[in-house]
Amino acid sequence: MSEEFYVVSVEDHERVVRAAYLKRGFTSSEAEQAVRLATAATQHGIRTHNAIKAIHLDDLFGSAVGGCVPGANIEKVNSRFDAVEVWDAKKKLGQAVAWEAIDRCIEMAEKHGSGTVSVDNAFHYLWGGGYVMEAAKKGFIAVTNCTASLAEVVPFGGSYPTLGTNPHSWGFPTTDAVGFPVVIDWATSVIAMGRVQQFQREGKQLPPHAAVDKDGNATTDPNAAVSLVPFGAHKGYGLALMNEIVAAFIGGSLPTIRSRQPIKGEKQTCNFFFQVIHPEALSSGDFAKNRTQLENVKVVIEDILGHGNDSCLLPGQLEANFARRSEVAGGLLFSAAEIDALNEIGREANVDSIDRQGLATVCVE
Repeated sequence: MSEEFYVVSVEDHERVVRAAYLKRGFTSSEAEQAVRLATAATQHGIRTHNAIKAIHLDDLFGSAVGGCVPGANIEKVNSRFDAVEVWDAKKKLGQAVAWEAIDRCIEMAEKHGSGTVSVDNAFHYLWGGGYVMEAAKKGFIAVTNCTASLAEVVPFGGSYPTLGTNPHSWGFPTTDAVGFPVVIDWATSVIAMGRVQQFQREGKQLPPHAAVDKDGNATTDPNAAVSLVPFGAHKGYGLALMNEIVAAFIGGSLPTIRSRQPIKGEKQTCNFFFQVIHPEALSSGDFAKNRTQLENVKVVIEDILGHGNDSCLLPGQLEANFARRSEVAGGLLFSAAEIDALNEIGREANVDSIDRQGLATVCVE
């Protein structure tokens, strides 16, 4: 089933997003980092974590209510480890912290073979896949996970939401092998809450067994959904739990009070974990038939997708395909409802609206 999109110039999109963050008191550097992720997400068809979602998060949990502090400065905690850093983000804008963290991990991986940055007192960084994809494009293996802004996922076998959607993101430098970075990026719930909000805008129903209403009953109505369900039952639950335990080691507090009524002495902020590995640091040098590391990666992927599995997709392939469509179209692709949402953001920031009249349209299968 095809969907019609309007082609919006990168400049128009970034004009609106930049103005929105500057209006909220963020620095020009922070606004540019937010713009950078919002554009990357839209280019790759990540409609659940675009600028609309970013501003919505800031409205609910961010600068308006003290959950995110414009202009905050990161404090780097003293560490005895050369390839590991711990940062206190001081509630700085999550996208700005995340871009800096992935860049620092790359620097350490180039020197030490791997680099790790853990972040305490953070505000959500939106699309984790964007950060690991950037590292993968530069030739590195990268992973990030984070805790979410809100506990909205019911643990397997439970009835009360005590987990975040808690995404995991991996990026692999496979462009030379398959034409694009393999990027494995998922929320640990069946769907992300951003998907619920997208379906609300689009007037679509949720997939079955993805969400529950206020009484804990399964629902496909995005307007009735208040909590989400882990994917794969105990498997998604286990992955979400991993994020919470890693966060607990970093400094994270009770997940059920994030962005809710504060409890004296408890913290309400998110936590990030980033790690980047140089592929050379993993190599045994003992590849079959004297293949190089790159050749070995290529034949392994070909073997997985062979044997009648030719129609299978690699993670990151849909995003790469959408990015190519965006490039051919000459701009960013938005639905009518998304342009309306962007224009609402623009009006709040006192900038000119994006006029749908005269914009080119494309249909995407």
